[in-house]
Amino acid sequence: MSEMTRLPLASETSTKAAKRRALRPSLPYLKSSLLGSAFTLWDCYCDCDSMDHGGGEASAILRQLEDLKASKSEIERQISALEARFQEIALQQPNGSVSNGSCPPTIPSVGSGYGHDLSPQMIYRYSRHLLLPSFGVQGQSKLLKSSILVVGAGGLGSPVLLYLAASGVGRLGVVDHDVVELNNMHRQIIHTESFIGQPKVKSAAAACHSINSTIQVVEYQEPLRTSNALEIMSKYDIIVDATDNAPSRYMINDCCVVLGKPLVSGAAVGLEGQLTVFNYNGGPCYRCLFPTPPPTTACQRCSDAGVLGVVPGVIGCLQALEAIKIASAVGEPLSERMLLFDALSGRIRNVKIRGQSPQCVVCGVKAPFSKQQFQEFDYENFTHSPLTPLPLKLNLLQPDSRINSKEYKEKLVSGEAHVLVDVRPEHHFKIVSLPNSLNIPLSRLEARLPEITSALKEKEDQRGTDSGSGGQVYVICRRGNDSQRAVQYLQKMGFTSAKDIIGGLEGWAHEVDPNVPTY
Repeated sequence: MSEMTRLPLASETSTKAAKRRALRPSLPYLKSSLLGSAFTLWDCYCDCDSMDHGGGEASAILRQLEDLKASKSEIERQISALEARFQEIALQQPNGSVSNGSCPPTIPSVGSGYGHDLSPQMIYRYSRHLLLPSFGVQGQSKLLKSSILVVGAGGLGSPVLLYLAASGVGRLGVVDHDVVELNNMHRQIIHTESFIGQPKVKSAAAACHSINSTIQVVEYQEPLRTSNALEIMSKYDIIVDATDNAPSRYMINDCCVVLGKPLVSGAAVGLEGQLTVFNYNGGPCYRCLFPTPPPTTACQRCSDAGVLGVVPGVIGCLQALEAIKIASAVGEPLSERMLLFDALSGRIRNVKIRGQSPQCVVCGVKAPFSKQQFQEFDYENFTHSPLTPLPLKLNLLQPDSRINSKEYKEKLVSGEAHVLVDVRPEHHFKIVSLPNSLNIPLSRLEARLPEITSALKEKEDQRGTDSGSGGQVYVICRRGNDSQRAVQYLQKMGFTSAKDIIGGLEGWAHEVDPNVPTY
């Protein structure tokens, strides 16, 4: 039900207007600069009338727009840095006081006279929380005193961070070594286009502070490793795993067990997601469910399998909910249960999972995992995958069975009779493809070999050559891996001259035609 609002009285309106006028001279310099940029943009449009219409006018406007966008991004970065520094100084001063005598809103007022430590500003900000009988002042007070670390500022971490910041978690840590990219925008909603190319932790911290300037956000612009995990994670009450690779999941889980921290774990890929809470009140850890890592082929990532943007958003919101429940000691966290989300059917199921395993090599009673064991454990070797996943680069063929994109370009220019087979899935082929390529997905290559033979014959007929001249077959895929597998098979089936194009379509875009889109 929507809330009804009261129209202000004339006297109230005039009073508020006077207050706004009084506040204007005290606006910080940086935010005034943003207003100044807006006036510059207005001047740009006003000057257009005096310019000749055409390319010169458009070029001048575009240049000024780019300059303004660059200035805006830098000003936002400076504001975020100053706000973060202000929070640090405030926490270092006794009773939260700062050098200018003001009291930052991050430090709760002690002895407010209302029987709790919530200031009037906090009561107003979190009033909808306080109205909940099962949450109330006690839940909010615990939340304000809690500290939560979010590992990963991507599709899962974005809603987690935003909702934890908005709800008033006292200290929020974020770990991520990556930078913001354009292909993050559809799902990583904490980031904006103005932060493309900048560290995700900087972007995330700025977004969190823009929602709630009263909390402390600690940035860790570094990958989480066994060398730094114990030090970083020991500073927080609750850990949220928002990563997307197997070695990180095992490492974060093991560190939580060693430190005795509850772990909120979520995963999302394609159109499905799942969520559970590990190492909470005697519940199981990740290794209790998965003592041995799954095969690397079963560990799909969003960059390979794709993901509908809203799916990690749903799971991330639920991760934030679980973290809030644990921090405020309300409700029943998802320990010994797993939530399964199917986006296509709209179904959410709760399934019971096994409890703590006595035989678990990490949390089992017979073999407790020590800090030294954790720091010496090789998680990449254990899972057969890297902690910082990079696109897979296979090397299955001999050099004479491969050509690079520039060499294939020369074949096109020379007019060599050949067939280009694209072995990507059909839905990939519809995204982008090279002209005159024949799409035969790798999974259907065996059944469709006659099509390649027919295509070769057609090319030879067009050139007036006979089949004995041996028409050439080139194979391409997205990154140059499946094309090698296809060439191996084709050579076994008699297409001895088949060659793959190194680097696939991505190689073509980087080396030959940058206008070809990558995905």
